Amino acid sequence: MMVTYQDVFVSFGKFNALHHVNFTLNQGEFLHIVGPNGSGKTTLVKTLVGLIKPTGGTITIDTNHMGYLPQKLLSKTNLPMTVREVIYSGFNRQSLMPKEEECLLIKSWLKKMEIEHLYTESMAYLSGGQQQRVYLIRALIAKPDLLILDEPTSALDPSFREKFYFLLDELNKNEKTTIIHVTHDLTDAVKDDCKIMYVDQTIKFYGTYHEFHEFEHRGHHHV
Repeated sequence: MMVTYQDVFVSFGKFNALHHVNFTLNQGEFLHIVGPNGSGKTTLVKTLVGLIKPTGGTITIDTNHMGYLPQKLLSKTNLPMTVREVIYSGFNRQSLMPKEEECLLIKSWLKKMEIEHLYTESMAYLSGGQQQRVYLIRALIAKPDLLILDEPTSALDPSFREKFYFLLDELNKNEKTTIIHVTHDLTDAVKDDCKIMYVDQTIKFYGTYHEFHEFEHRGHHHV
């Protein structure tokens, strides 16, 4: 198992954000996490990447190489970093200046994301969607075993979302990258062989996409 949660709790004072969270995820699986606003989806992935310490329970992760794209990007307009510098910070090893082959790799990813013209641009002048693509490349550039994306398409242009999900599917199928994807919309993202988790303070459903349809029909749950 790549990820194992055993009876995980997260409390903030008297408020229980998550309780009795139990699940396992195998290497190479693609998991979509859905649920209503305020249901604990972001809290769950933050416990996975170590940004929130669980109040109780055990989390086991069998990888040392994770990529993470948070829901809210921290981008200060006065931060004088270029697109190249931000992406380069995602490499496992860095020197004072990136090598030629590293620059070529960055440029190839920018081309995949259709923003190759932004290579030397300051992050301060990018739109929200452009920034999101840059931070996504940063999360992917070092080929993580486990990729965690918290609503990664929230600022992306609708015309690019289909290409984005095709890229994720390629990573999952060809590179065997394990992907955890928090979303409000399964329309473009879902594949028949993926897993779905419905979270509302605890896990209300965990299974296949086909089984999730039956769960929605029985319980009238809406993402």
